[in-house]
Amino acid sequence: MDWNKTTRVVVIGAGFVGSSYAFAMLNQGVADEIVLIDLDRERAEGDAMDLNHGLPFTETARIWQGDYADCESADIVVITAGANQEPGETRMDLAGKNAKVFQSIVQQVTDHNFGGLFLVATNPVDVLTYATWKYSGFPSHRVIGSGTILDTARFRYLLGEYFNVDARNVHAHIMGEHGDTELPVWSHADIGGRPVRDYVNDRENADVSDLDDIFVNVRDAAYHVIQRKGATYYGIAMSLVRLTRAMLRDENAVLTISAYLDGEYGEQDIYTGVPAVVNASGVREVIELDLDETEKEQFRASNEVIRTANQTIFPDEE
Repeated sequence: MDWNKTTRVVVIGAGFVGSSYAFAMLNQGVADEIVLIDLDRERAEGDAMDLNHGLPFTETARIWQGDYADCESADIVVITAGANQEPGETRMDLAGKNAKVFQSIVQQVTDHNFGGLFLVATNPVDVLTYATWKYSGFPSHRVIGSGTILDTARFRYLLGEYFNVDARNVHAHIMGEHGDTELPVWSHADIGGRPVRDYVNDRENADVSDLDDIFVNVRDAAYHVIQRKGATYYGIAMSLVRLTRAMLRDENAVLTISAYLDGEYGEQDIYTGVPAVVNASGVREVIELDLDETEKEQFRASNEVIRTANQTIFPDEE
């Protein structure tokens, strides 16, 4: 890793998620250069101006409204563009319309000799990460989706709240689709090395059924936020910054992302939410957890939902 190299992140889509991500990235001093691309060039230019006005209060960086030619020197291209999830709409409802947008975006990026990593945040993220991989022709390890990184963060947060423990010391994963069929991996959820299921049994006024309620709140969190404020963006923005840092700093961090499976968990030719090691080359490896029988079945069912959506975009794929 060349620590003296100037790092550049291109953000495609200056909507709620893209602008929040750029703001969070600037505050955490993650990248040297941040390029904003949007069909609404004035909006992207306005965001760049606004962010630059805060530079006296944070680490030095260059921020500008750019175009696809700026992708050639980028380390990471982050795609947040696309239609937003409306109240009453599922993430999968967005698949068709956002896939068409992505085909154009990915083509323009690759036409400018981009040699870095793709990071996809637009929903349905597992489907659109698969589409980005297909459209780009990149090796699968260089195309990553945000997957269930935010769901996992919500899971850890709510478990921390329930047990009155710092969420950073809660170890648990949400796997599968970033959506209605995702699953909690209770068999590997622990606090300080102690299984959560055992922990709850020794707690006064607690019940194992409370864990089910916690998961439902995780799964449905986006619906609750959208109902109240119209969109979710702060949580996913911070999740994307965490992923970006792991890539730019070659951290070999274990994060629950949308990664390509080629035999892992008995699955083939699919992007889905799994814990994986992330570094400067993208996905170094997928971590295979020993799921219990219920979790295995839930994971298979969730992946079938993703696979069905993939086939609507690529109907000739077997």
